[in-house]
Amino acid sequence: MQVRFWGTRGSIAKPGSGTVRYGGNTSCVEVRSASGTLVILDCGTGLQNLGEALMKDSAGPIIGHILITHTHWDHIQGIPFFGPFFKPGNEWDIYAPRGLNQSLKNVLAGQMEYTYFPITLESFVSTIRYHDILEGVFEVSDIKIRSQYLNHPALTLGYRLEVDGAAVVYACDHEPYSRQFGAGVAGISEQDRHHIDFLGNADLVIHDAQYTAEEYPSKVGWGHSSIERVVDMCRLANAKRLAFTHHDPLRHDDSITEIERAASGYAAASNASLDVFAAQEGTSIEIAYSDRVSSSTDNSAFSAVTPIIPALLDHDVLLGSVDSVLVNLISEICETEDARIVVAENAKEVLQVAAAKQPSLIILDEQLEEGFCLDVAQRFRTIGSAYSAEATIIAIADDENELTSAAEFVDDILLKPFSTEYARTRVRAWLLRNTCRWIRSPLPHDEDSRLESLHRLNILDTEPEDRFDRYTRLAANLFNVPIALVSLVDRDRQWFKSRHGLAVDETTREVSFCAHALHEENMLVVNDALADPRFADNPLVTNDPRVRFYAGYPLALPDNSRVGTFCVIDVRPRELNEQQIGMLRDLGQMVELELSTL
Repeated sequence: MQVRFWGTRGSIAKPGSGTVRYGGNTSCVEVRSASGTLVILDCGTGLQNLGEALMKDSAGPIIGHILITHTHWDHIQGIPFFGPFFKPGNEWDIYAPRGLNQSLKNVLAGQMEYTYFPITLESFVSTIRYHDILEGVFEVSDIKIRSQYLNHPALTLGYRLEVDGAAVVYACDHEPYSRQFGAGVAGISEQDRHHIDFLGNADLVIHDAQYTAEEYPSKVGWGHSSIERVVDMCRLANAKRLAFTHHDPLRHDDSITEIERAASGYAAASNASLDVFAAQEGTSIEIAYSDRVSSSTDNSAFSAVTPIIPALLDHDVLLGSVDSVLVNLISEICETEDARIVVAENAKEVLQVAAAKQPSLIILDEQLEEGFCLDVAQRFRTIGSAYSAEATIIAIADDENELTSAAEFVDDILLKPFSTEYARTRVRAWLLRNTCRWIRSPLPHDEDSRLESLHRLNILDTEPEDRFDRYTRLAANLFNVPIALVSLVDRDRQWFKSRHGLAVDETTREVSFCAHALHEENMLVVNDALADPRFADNPLVTNDPRVRFYAGYPLALPDNSRVGTFCVIDVRPRELNEQQIGMLRDLGQMVELELSTL
């Protein structure tokens, strides 16, 4: 793998006599695999020079892939000046973090609107494909890529590239989650450990380090790291080399050299076998095959290119707080992100609302009426339901020390003071991260009337009846499957009137395959859940009962309301032929007759 730096400056381009050695262009890095696959990391002003070099060296069409960390101006401002975009026959795939509202193409077009630029995005004559991506894994040609959200005031992805037996991690821009992150392992937050794992055993880490430890206290919340903390993280990650980048625009060559010298000394004093150097514009690095790297791009991990539009339609955020200023701030964020907010002022109300609404995200202010946020989180986690174990909880606090024991109860800590932009990004990242676990089914268009028809049956929570059980027994034997169900989809759950081979009598609706089946015209058949982006990370797939195959016939009442399914489930992938599909439909219609007589 070959790596070349075309732009190493942060925030704004800084050409001049004082930036000759390390460069004045903003972020842009070229990566090539041994087979010739071209990947460009970020599109700062360095992209213009890279474009000229590509045009000069390429006799035929240029095919490449561009990974954008985020759409702050210093990471995209080279796009309008990239020569290869203006040549027909070239092909480009551009990847960047997917937002909740705007597409990547629209965001990039914004800087080329009439008011700001003389030409538009439509002037590009190359073939350009835009990809809004998530935290997860994907491949471009022979390169395996893992994307992970970074800690920055805009939604930002870092990228881990693995090819030719080597790994390069690009993390620009990122700030440690803990403000007390130090050289030792003790006290490191779960989020920081997650980032260290992302860097794990990398041959080369290219990491934002805009500040020194002395400068950082006045820059908290700006979304950048100090060089000392980056050295600490790379040491703990057992990384081989560190190229620190995103040099501050106020820093001249001599000061960067001094920081490079100090960082190398700091690494040596920490007993780190880590080669530390400042990223330098024009420098090329060749990374040889290494047997120290084990792939982090597990094929069973969530695909970063999964289409998740249906899953973004319905989000609830529960905020536990008595602080009117905080309530207004989080309410504004939720409105911007198209999420509904529910506010609870005391511990009892938080627990009641969480159980009833099962929100996508729970945010707890440090002090609540009748309870400290960690006590509330602990009580919620010990409820024992699948939702209470899986739900995401963010704690908001003034003092990080008070929350050091919270790791097992909360997923993230947001420390005051913080900007609206910073909080919005953390909320957005968790909403997207939770969405990516699996795709929840959108609500049917007739949801209210459908629920009314279901409740009029007076069947929910009734005792088992043989007239339903005989169909599930028959289906299990007929299709040779371990599980067969008569499932009724309620407002927040799916409840099983009959269950063969399953110990529980209900699950949450958000994990329900049957909720998806309600939208099917005839029947929902999932031959292999792990190969289906709607279900690959569903807890019913990744945990017991380990669903791999599902076939569900939607049960309709005489008024055409679909109230549930008759379904069969297997723990191994399989397919149904037309005759079997017909038999399952016949059994489902017989269950419909039973429901119509209630």
